[in-house]
Amino acid sequence: MASTVSFSPANVQMLQARSGHGHGHAAFGSCSAVPRAGPRLRSTAVRVSSEQEAAAAVRAPSGKTIEECEADAVAGKFPAPPPLVRPKAPEGTPEIRPLDMTKRPRRNRKSPALRAAFQETSISPANFVLPLFIHEGEDDAPIGAMPGCYRLGWRHGLLDEVDKARDVGVNSFVLFPKVPDALKTPTGDEAYNDNGLVPRTIRLLKDKFPDIVIYTDVALDPYSSDGHDGIVREDGVIMNDETVYQLCKQAVSQARAGADVVSPSDMMDGRVGALRAALDAEGFHDVSIMSYTAKYASSFYGPFREALDSNPRFGDKKTYQMNPANYREALIETAADEAEGADILLVKPGLPYLDVIRLLRDNSALPIAAYQVSGEYSMIKAGGALGMIDEQKMMMESLMCLRRAGADIILTYFARQAAGVLCGMGSK
Repeated sequence: MASTVSFSPANVQMLQARSGHGHGHAAFGSCSAVPRAGPRLRSTAVRVSSEQEAAAAVRAPSGKTIEECEADAVAGKFPAPPPLVRPKAPEGTPEIRPLDMTKRPRRNRKSPALRAAFQETSISPANFVLPLFIHEGEDDAPIGAMPGCYRLGWRHGLLDEVDKARDVGVNSFVLFPKVPDALKTPTGDEAYNDNGLVPRTIRLLKDKFPDIVIYTDVALDPYSSDGHDGIVREDGVIMNDETVYQLCKQAVSQARAGADVVSPSDMMDGRVGALRAALDAEGFHDVSIMSYTAKYASSFYGPFREALDSNPRFGDKKTYQMNPANYREALIETAADEAEGADILLVKPGLPYLDVIRLLRDNSALPIAAYQVSGEYSMIKAGGALGMIDEQKMMMESLMCLRRAGADIILTYFARQAAGVLCGMGSK
């Protein structure tokens, strides 16, 4: 009669781990998805007779069964070591004296088990923040320059996207609104409308998914008729202090709606300290600030601006975003943001600025965020579509590189796709 073994939930998880199910890709990390509501897992009787029969059929290299090998071991009869046989090299390989080396780093890379044991950097869905484009419409609108990304209808498509992301362990989201042109003004007043698109979306998401982390974007460009991150003077100068005043009202409105983290991306001087004071004055001491500490005037933002229709009406953003040629300047911004009360420091873009991510990591104890921006995403997508690269491998390697450089969290449009890979569900 076949024997049975009772397995507790913990033992079932152990069995899954041994069989390779329910865990992430070995090369990157494990998935920690939020459990769904449902009946609690009960102890399960698992029939193991077939497994025992299969094990009995396995034979050692000597030709003996496992039981015979165990009996020999009990009797003190151990097999002799196998003869040393060196695999043959291809014909024409030179016969040489081995190099006199005490250290051969390849020894630690010779097998998958060793490579996994000595892997220095890990990645999991908990490291991802998924950017979400939202608009007032009911239907989801595809973004041509960003395959797989959509302007999501805030009532329906948005909830579906968040639900799918949570299924693979992604629980952090950052919101970017496509604001109707009719609501845009030179001073961006719609940015702090408590019934505007972003506050309504925050309230909806928090009601449906109270445990998720919601990041917001604090800047005027989606709301400005000029398309700049700040108020534009008649001579084209971006006004710093007056813009910061508007940003404070925007951040307070977002916090009032339930935002967990406000994220000033405007690059105005002094805005972190002003936001902290404004939030604290309204009682939002627990709302965090993720500052875009080193945001460069980059060419990699093009697809994003198409997604939000937020290109500047004139000029560029070089008087407030950083010069891509500068490295040490990031230390000035880091020191200022830390002193003013930032909780997280962000570098944008990500991959072209790995050295800047490492610079912040080495000079600050605060968490470091990296934004893998739309241009990076679209290039990988385009290369995969053309068959020039392996999209999935390139995606996972790029995210690992951001982590290796020092990023604790990564804002990436690949968040759901990459989390699916880590959870063993493919890239869907």
